[in-house]
Amino acid sequence: MKITLAQISPKLNRTNLIDIVSIINEHKDESDLIVFPELALNGYLLQDKLFEDAYNIDELDCLKELSLEIDIIVGGAIRDNKVFRNASLCFSKGELISQHNKVHLPNYGMFEEARYFSPGNVFEGFDMPYGKISMLVCEDLWHAGVHQQLFNEDPDYVVVIVASPARGFDDDGLSIKDQWLALLKSASLHCNAKVIFVNRVGFEDGLGFWGGSCIVDKNAKVIHSLAMYEKTIKTFEI
Repeated sequence: MKITLAQISPKLNRTNLIDIVSIINEHKDESDLIVFPELALNGYLLQDKLFEDAYNIDELDCLKELSLEIDIIVGGAIRDNKVFRNASLCFSKGELISQHNKVHLPNYGMFEEARYFSPGNVFEGFDMPYGKISMLVCEDLWHAGVHQQLFNEDPDYVVVIVASPARGFDDDGLSIKDQWLALLKSASLHCNAKVIFVNRVGFEDGLGFWGGSCIVDKNAKVIHSLAMYEKTIKTFEI
């Protein structure tokens, strides 16, 4: 299986969809699956812009069409009747195969997601030609009970899309990166699954995002990784 990690720097507007389509077209012939970060379609600090910039699913038919050539996992703000979801969307074979709505919405410190989004309530797995996938969005992985729910789904791949700001600088590096790696390795061992982690880069209103996207194998070993702080799109065989 070939997988492309799209560690990009989304903007706070709808032009991200144009950029994402361009990236997919550039890499669709070299990969089976391309994965973009959390809220890649919108940018992270939406706040009241959410009411203008959230997508209806039928506005993403271009991604359905592209998924005839490559499977796509992308994060976006999705309008769901009268509420909004922070969602991970999987498109394949011309259809929206699965939508995971972020369950654990942070509402502390710099994070205000629970003020704008409504939470999901389930963790599910779905079958693809190369194995069973479970999707999570960022904070979801930080809750211990989620690991057990993932175990019950018995996925081959856990795909975690993230918008993690850089914080916790010290002499040994970036503590938030170390914390994420510990969580990713724990999930891989607990679920006996490969874990695919895609974080964004770039800046929004004083927040800097650190990247460091990676793939962790079933033995909690990081087998592929991308540089920190740099926009990078790269394909790996796993």
